[in-house]
Amino acid sequence: MKKPSLHQPILFFFLATLLPLILTVHSQPSPSPSPSPSPSPSPSPSPSDDSDFIQRSCNTTLYPDVCVSSLSNFSTYVHNDPALLARAAISVTLSKALELGKYLSNVSTLPAAAVFHDCFETLKDAVDEMRDSMKQMRDLVTTGSLESFRFQMSNVQTWLSAALTNEETCTDGFKDVQDEPRKDEVCARVDGVKKLTSNALALVNRCVDNAIH
Repeated sequence: MKKPSLHQPILFFFLATLLPLILTVHSQPSPSPSPSPSPSPSPSPSPSDDSDFIQRSCNTTLYPDVCVSSLSNFSTYVHNDPALLARAAISVTLSKALELGKYLSNVSTLPAAAVFHDCFETLKDAVDEMRDSMKQMRDLVTTGSLESFRFQMSNVQTWLSAALTNEETCTDGFKDVQDEPRKDEVCARVDGVKKLTSNALALVNRCVDNAIH
């Protein structure tokens, strides 16, 4: 009778040890084959993510409802970027201020319209300050030092603060005006621009805070 080979127990030992491991590996679901060996790009933020970003950002302003309604159309543009959101807010504010300026330019030519003319002049200053802010945001350099970034943003903060002061000066001029049918409409329009300016300034401040922290 032929003696069993010494290699047979060793073979049985390796089969008994490795077979469960082989079965375990093959029992795992295999990944889907990739059409290309190159890595897939990171997924872009979904529209809901962009909208949530605007909502969270607007919650830091004094007028969050106005903020959301005025910036919701920019959700796919800002892509969770605080600087782009602040820039969009300034753009919206400038657009509304120009509309108001056009309205005041017509009203200020009517008789007994000195207060409207004064409001129009202060609003022109506010528009210039918004334009300066918008230009600075377009030319914003974020690749330099933190000090450079803060200096650029401090210019925007200063100009928007000055614009808000000019808008408040406009409405303050109507406090002593009586029996003027256009007073309420003008003050309401200016108040709308003031809220947008306030929100834009808050979003600029948030952009600076995010960069620092």
